[in-house]
Amino acid sequence: MSDALDLIRVVLGTACVDDAQARALLEDALQSETDPLIHCAIVFGISEALATQRAADWAGLAFFEKVPQGLVGEIAPMRLENLAGVRLFRMQVLDRAVDFTAPDFLGFLRLKRRLRERPPLRQSICVLPPAALRDYLTNLAAPDLIVAARQGLSQRWPYAVAQIELTGPARWSFALGLLLLLTMALSAPFIAETWLLLVALALLVAPAAIRLAALSTPQRPLPPPQRPPDEELPIYSVLIPLHNEAAMVPQLFAAMWALDYPASRLDIKFVVEASSHATIAVVQARLGDPRVSLVTVPDAAPRTKPKALDYALPLCKGEHVVVYDAEDIPDPDQLWKAALRFREQPDLACQQARLLIDNGHRGWLAALFAAEYAALFSVLLPALARWRLPIPLGGTSNHFRVATLRQIGGWDAFNVTEDADLGMRLARLRLRVETLASNTREHAPLNLRNWRGQRTRWMKGWMQTFIVHNRNPGRLVAEMGWGPTLVFEVLVLGMIVAPLLHCGLTIGLALQLAMGTPLFDGRNWAVFYSGILVLGYASTFAITTLGLVRTRNLRLLGTQLLLPVYWLLITGATLNALRELLQRPFYWFKTPHDPVEGA
Repeated sequence: MSDALDLIRVVLGTACVDDAQARALLEDALQSETDPLIHCAIVFGISEALATQRAADWAGLAFFEKVPQGLVGEIAPMRLENLAGVRLFRMQVLDRAVDFTAPDFLGFLRLKRRLRERPPLRQSICVLPPAALRDYLTNLAAPDLIVAARQGLSQRWPYAVAQIELTGPARWSFALGLLLLLTMALSAPFIAETWLLLVALALLVAPAAIRLAALSTPQRPLPPPQRPPDEELPIYSVLIPLHNEAAMVPQLFAAMWALDYPASRLDIKFVVEASSHATIAVVQARLGDPRVSLVTVPDAAPRTKPKALDYALPLCKGEHVVVYDAEDIPDPDQLWKAALRFREQPDLACQQARLLIDNGHRGWLAALFAAEYAALFSVLLPALARWRLPIPLGGTSNHFRVATLRQIGGWDAFNVTEDADLGMRLARLRLRVETLASNTREHAPLNLRNWRGQRTRWMKGWMQTFIVHNRNPGRLVAEMGWGPTLVFEVLVLGMIVAPLLHCGLTIGLALQLAMGTPLFDGRNWAVFYSGILVLGYASTFAITTLGLVRTRNLRLLGTQLLLPVYWLLITGATLNALRELLQRPFYWFKTPHDPVEGA
């Protein structure tokens, strides 16, 4: 015990405490199952490197801030998923083998004891800060990490990954099939009304029916959860992928520090593309806290968010992991609520937190976007989760068990809506997904250019997901089941076709009026057209209204009268997405962000 107390005092330096205080610190750390070095560093604001250096000096060992250059030798092969737990490697330095290590508190105590017994050992041991050791090993493993990020999924899903399935013939077949389907639907009055009825029921009426059913599905009342003690909470990894987001870094750090989660159990990784020099510099300037690390993703195609996440996944130390985007501000309670739910439900694989748009008051476009999110995350997704049906995940605030995520191959690096694809793969494996009663604030694009770019990527990703998972329909049904498969087909294809068909129907009816032809002259097709339009707008208005009620944002209700205009804009984005699918299927439009007001 005397060595342990002595080490505590040495690590604290000028904040030196007496034996009683040192004992109390040690007991607090051990009670919370926290490494005392990390505990002291966080409590007293000491950098991880400085705490490690003081511990190395105490043990009488050499300390290096970084691994020296020009070392000779090879590191023993290791599994990529074990990288996060490596604390020692051996290299050749001049004429001797040297162990480079980043010990924890107990490791330093053991080293001190061994050195008393065998003093010559100090000549073959060098201490590194944990971050320096981690960065060195990550750089060594970078080629393998990139290969795994790009191709790892194809080893587990050779029949359902975008890299393999999105061939030129597959994309052109989808585009031609989509145009043929639209042509049949719009020309049905002149060919056969049966075509109109079948297409309308499948592509427009069915999605509307799902929305209406979601309206009648009440929220499941759950008692307010009780926050578990710190020592009962597992290590939680947080992945924050960034690309040219230097301005967002201060807001992100503030959001992470606001999390109500034991600091010693946070593993926060800023995952930044190597080409984002300004972002890397801003993150590096804030490093030092043991909770935070920087993962620099080498420049390699495809330049997508899921590739960056796949690169960082093997480095996660947590039992659970969550993804946050550059503009995200999660509720402080989100991590412990998710961890508690995972503990209560051992078969639960994923939780989707609610995404709330906090700048819906900044114009009609943002207001419509906010209402759309309110309907999706507060009404539709909770209903799908309750029905145990496939859930198209949001691109952020998804919480996973790390072991499960690694088992299924992580994200699809080549799918530009990796969230939707991952939701479908979870459904194919019949893994349970729930919505989480905690919010993450985001903001909507405020101008048409950014909105169009983002929406084009979303629609292209939905097209990718539909093509990939329908390349083998028989296998899809066998894995997912008939009911979930039909819901998947209706939701995904309906999302793609509905805006195009609604636009066509609206134009058709407008032309009829312009030509002075009565809308209802006894022909059933006009009734069908009008009824479908009314049903589509009415069901959408109803679900967005309920979403705004549940998010307490009814001030945006009036802007929903502009839904026809919004759908016309979505039609344009869908057509652009179809063009991109054919010409550059893996291009990722990067939505620019600005810090949230008042954050």
